[in-house]
Amino acid sequence: MTDQDILLHKTLKDYFGYEQFRPLQKEIITSLINGEDNLVIMPTGGGKSICYQLPAILLEGLTLVISPLIALMKDQVDALNANGIPAAFVNSSQSTTENTDIIERVKKGAIKLLYLAPESLAFFEQLSQVCKISLIAVDEAHCISSWGHDFRPAYTQLSFLKKRLPNTPLVALTATADKATREDIANQLDISDAKRNISSFNRANLSLEVRPAQDRVTQIVDFVKSKPKESGIVYCLSRKQTEQLADRLKKNGFKAAAYHAGLPADVRSKTQENFIHDTTPIICATIAFGMGIDKSNVRWIIHYNLPKNIEGYYQEIGRAGRDGLDSETILFHSYADVIQLRRFAEGSGQQEVQLAKLDRMLQYAEATSCRRNILLSYFGETATEKCGNCDVCNHPPTFFDGTVIAQKVLSGIFRLQENEPLNVVVDFLRGSQNAAILDKNYQLLKTYGVAKDIAWKDLQQYMIQLINQGFFEIAFHQNNTLKLNELSKEVLFNGMKVSLTKPVDFVKADTKTPQKNSKPENNLFERLRVLRLELATAKGLAAYHVFTDATLKAIANERPVTDEDFLEIEGVGQKKLQDYGYDFITEIIKFNKEKVVKPVKKKRGKSDSHLETYEFYKKGLSIEEIAKERGLTPNTIQSHFVKLYNDGIKIDLSDFVSAKEIEAVRDAQTKVENPKALKSYFDYFNEQLDYAAIKMALVVIENEK
Repeated sequence: MTDQDILLHKTLKDYFGYEQFRPLQKEIITSLINGEDNLVIMPTGGGKSICYQLPAILLEGLTLVISPLIALMKDQVDALNANGIPAAFVNSSQSTTENTDIIERVKKGAIKLLYLAPESLAFFEQLSQVCKISLIAVDEAHCISSWGHDFRPAYTQLSFLKKRLPNTPLVALTATADKATREDIANQLDISDAKRNISSFNRANLSLEVRPAQDRVTQIVDFVKSKPKESGIVYCLSRKQTEQLADRLKKNGFKAAAYHAGLPADVRSKTQENFIHDTTPIICATIAFGMGIDKSNVRWIIHYNLPKNIEGYYQEIGRAGRDGLDSETILFHSYADVIQLRRFAEGSGQQEVQLAKLDRMLQYAEATSCRRNILLSYFGETATEKCGNCDVCNHPPTFFDGTVIAQKVLSGIFRLQENEPLNVVVDFLRGSQNAAILDKNYQLLKTYGVAKDIAWKDLQQYMIQLINQGFFEIAFHQNNTLKLNELSKEVLFNGMKVSLTKPVDFVKADTKTPQKNSKPENNLFERLRVLRLELATAKGLAAYHVFTDATLKAIANERPVTDEDFLEIEGVGQKKLQDYGYDFITEIIKFNKEKVVKPVKKKRGKSDSHLETYEFYKKGLSIEEIAKERGLTPNTIQSHFVKLYNDGIKIDLSDFVSAKEIEAVRDAQTKVENPKALKSYFDYFNEQLDYAAIKMALVVIENEK
């Protein structure tokens, strides 16, 4: 391993808490450090941000990040600062005084990453005059392309960046871009020679499911009832739907809120903040919500309506399970949505492209083969193995001879002279007596009621399957009326056989009785969740900025009781250890004592490391001397003494903290902002009392109790 490799891995662990790079991250980071332009296509949750955040730490000067949304900037800046990486953002919501302060901090080299909205690029000239810009990152880069699914006109002015700083490496990043969009991004940003880095689009931890849209509100309520502690997003096509669904969920006792562009800016901002901080765990939103928010503990995504293209759908489901834990996605598919989306597409620019993309979305929703393979194929990735984590793989469709049903449907369309849309044809075939039938005397026609033995929703599903197989067509330009074609005649007159699949009753299949969760006091993970929320609230952070659910579960499973072991947890870096390690280790030790639980033995052979430290202590060596002798940090040795003391081994903590310091900490307990957080004491004493003394003092006070 080269010196640079060692430095990269050390930086990754120290600042981000990870032992290993994800696929392509190291190659991209190395390329940027070497001054090369890059185009990065990496799925949501794949680790795009680290690709430019880690080089920013190592490169001299400032890294400029172009980002489309204020919420995105704030979320990423909060996360960076929580990891000990100085970052800030500039956008239209800030005052001139705030912007001047940022310029001063940039001058002093006190900021390593600065996030900037494309609309605020006038600020760029000031920056370039006071500091060296060592790297430029354009996040959500698909916004620059009119071929992309979220075109932003302000992004088109970004082409000047490369012209202005031709020798500064530029990296464009996006989660979703087909081939045409990729080329457009590279050309518009003037990085046509950039290295292309296209990661796998396979998010194996996301389950994929498509359901018919009958009774979807009831289905959603039942689904959420089975996941009382989990956070999720329901994407809706209209603003009205978001509000109606949020109201329905609230009436059922859930903390839910609507989010759409028609709400006042302060309401949208507060809603987003409540979601990030888990105060409102369920959001019913239009697609404007969630872009770029790195909320890692979103456990499910529901699409109330069919999305207009696969790119948007893929990005939206990608907002679930960013911590790598299993998460669920459900898409409701209805005939009415198709009609509405076609109407939108036909009234837009690039009508032909938009309709083609909608057709691909339909093919996905109506598929009878592995859905994940269809998604991967769309983005140019070949997969032949079944995924085993989509509804088609888990519940393969049951085919039966549907020739008689097809003949009845086609005969009905013929008797109605190809003048009626799908729902009227369903009513006619089932013998309904509503106005649409009786006003036109359809009840007198020969095939009226020939399918009355088939449930309405089942017959509708069979007809959609017949459309998908090409046995008749929808004339969208003629009020969505159904039309026969050559295949229709083959079925009606030439004995052509038709296969259909049985509809699934999803409401019955997926209504689950919520399992009774263990009480927080009996479940270490739940106790750590409560502690995490307390620490996050005290700092004004989102809970996942302290630790992700994945890291928290690893802590609960491993139960580390020394700094050394705590630091080995994936997602724990030096800054997180310093800020939160003591609090979590204290809670684990407390839990172990209450439940008489033996700490988990580490396979890595370090569980007795504190006993080795004890042997050196008995020889009279100081913390610094033991650290040097053992090749460990003084902080780790201090944690060994805390464990030894808590285990009842004779350790005189007065060797490390004076009675005066203990009393000072005891007095501060009633005055600090958060008495459970070491940082609160450190700030209270104006950094004059070090973390080690505070930690030792709190251990003594706790044991006195």
